[in-house]
Amino acid sequence: MLIPSLALCQEEADPAEITIGERLFLETRFSEFFARSTPDVNQFRAGDPAVDTTHTRGTPLPGPFAGQAMNCRSCHLVDEHVETPGGGMRAYADFARRSPIPERGDGNTVTLRNSPTLVSIFRNVGRSQVFHVDGEFSSMTDLVIGTFTGRNFGWLKDEKKEAVAHIAKVIRQDDGKGTIAADFGSLPYAQVLKGEHVPAEFRLPKRYRLDVEKATDEQVLHAVGKLVAAYVNNISFSQDEEGLFNGSPYDLFLKKNNLPRLPARGESDVAYSARLLTLLEKLKTPLFVDRKEGKFEFHDQPFVFGGVELEGLKTFLRSAGNSSAGNCASCHPAPAFTDFKFHNTGASQEEYEAIHGKGSFRSLPIPGAKARRALHSSKDSVTTGALSSYAAVPVKSDQKKIDLGVWNVFMNPEIKRPQRELKKLLCSSLKAPCSSARLLRKAIAAFKTPTLRDLGHSGPYLHTGGKDSLKDVIEFYREMSKETKAGKVVAASPEIRKISLSKSDVVPLVSFLRSLNEDYS
Repeated sequence: MLIPSLALCQEEADPAEITIGERLFLETRFSEFFARSTPDVNQFRAGDPAVDTTHTRGTPLPGPFAGQAMNCRSCHLVDEHVETPGGGMRAYADFARRSPIPERGDGNTVTLRNSPTLVSIFRNVGRSQVFHVDGEFSSMTDLVIGTFTGRNFGWLKDEKKEAVAHIAKVIRQDDGKGTIAADFGSLPYAQVLKGEHVPAEFRLPKRYRLDVEKATDEQVLHAVGKLVAAYVNNISFSQDEEGLFNGSPYDLFLKKNNLPRLPARGESDVAYSARLLTLLEKLKTPLFVDRKEGKFEFHDQPFVFGGVELEGLKTFLRSAGNSSAGNCASCHPAPAFTDFKFHNTGASQEEYEAIHGKGSFRSLPIPGAKARRALHSSKDSVTTGALSSYAAVPVKSDQKKIDLGVWNVFMNPEIKRPQRELKKLLCSSLKAPCSSARLLRKAIAAFKTPTLRDLGHSGPYLHTGGKDSLKDVIEFYREMSKETKAGKVVAASPEIRKISLSKSDVVPLVSFLRSLNEDYS
C-alpha cells in the first residue's frame, strides 16, 4: 500500500480565504526595510540583505526571496530548496539554529528562538490554547499581527503605529502586478478584500471582506491577520476522511494492527497514550510495515515500522516506575505528539551554562512575583529594558542575557490578552493553590511543547536550535533527567525527573521518532 504525498491527495481547490491567506504569507512588502527603501509600494528599489541567503548550520543556500524583503515564508520554508544541493524539504521551518532578521542597529541579527514547524498547530481545538513558543498570543490572528509589526519584520518596539500604517498602505495601493500576485489572479488587494469583480476561486466569504478605502489602518491589518490565520489553520499533516493521521509508517502500523488512532470520546491524549501502550504490550504477533508498502520521496530512509521501532514506541509511551521509561508521552502524547502546554526541559539553562560555565544559571537574579510587579509599576519598566535581558539570545559578552520563555509573558501587564489562558495552562499540572508566585516560578524557562511529527523536516532541534540530530536530543534528555534528579536544573518540569533511559534505549527511540516522518508537501 503506497502512501501518497499530501499534494497528490488534494482533489479540490482551497477556499478563497486560504488562497489569499497564502498570498499574504508570501508577501514581501510588509517589512520596515521595504517601507524605508521606497515610497512606491509596487516597486522594489533594493533587497534586504537579511533574505539574500537561507541560513543553515553550514554553508548558506541561495535565498528564495533574494532582492526582496522579509516575509513569513523566509523562516517557514516548504519546497523552496527541494532541488538545492544541501537543501531539502521543510515542514514550514527553516535550516538555521536561529533565523536571520533585518539589521536595525540594536545588535539583534537573528530571531530569539529556532523557527518551529507551523504544521497542525491548530489541532488543539476546543481546549485552552495560546500561540507562539512562549504563549504570547491568544489567537493566531494576534500572532500574525504581532509578527508583521514586530522585530522579525524589522520594526522596533516604538514603531508599531508606523508599521500598521505601512501595511495598510501596501494593501490599499497594491496594483496586483507583482511576481507573487501573478500566481493569485493578478488582482489588487483592495479589489480582493472588497470582493467585487473577483473570480470565484479568489472571492472571499463575506466575513473576510473589507472595503479598505473606508476602513481604518487597524481594521485593514486585522483583516490581513485573519486571512493569514485561516491559511495557517489549514496547514496539516496528512489525514484521511475521518481526520486520522495517515502519512507516516507509524500511522500505517496502527492501522494494520487495528489499534486506535484517536482517543475515545472524553479520553485525554495522555490517557489514550497509556491505553495504547497496554494494547501494544498485549500484541503478540504485530504486523509490521515493510519496504513494499510505501516509499519516501523527501526523506532518505525506508518507509518501515519494524521491531526496533516498536521497541522505541513502547519506551516512548512508558511512564515513570518502569525500566526504559522515556516518559515522553507525558508531554508529547499521541496522536499529535504535543500537549500544547509549557515545560522547562533545561534547554535554556544548558545553552546559558555552555557559554558562562556550569552552575552559572543558578546565579541569575530572576525576580519573584512581588519584585516583578514592582519593576512593571516603576518607570524602569519592560519598555525601557528592565526585563528585556530575560528575552534575549545568550552571549559571552553579557551574563544578563537569557531566554526565560513563558516567564517573559506571564504576569506581564503589557501583554494582556493571553493571561487567563496562560494561568490555566500553567496551573493544570500543579496542585492547588495556584498562586502567582508558584506559577511565575513554573514559567521560568518554560516553552511550548512542539509536535514530534515529521522531525526530519524541521531540524535543528529545541527552541535554541542547539541539537543537530535526534540522537543528540535523546542524549540531552538523558542528561537533563540526571541533572534534575540531582537538583541542578532551575525550575525543571517534574516530567523530566521521571525519565529513565539507558544507552541501549537511544537507537530504538530514534528509530521510532523517524517513523513519524512523512512526505509533507
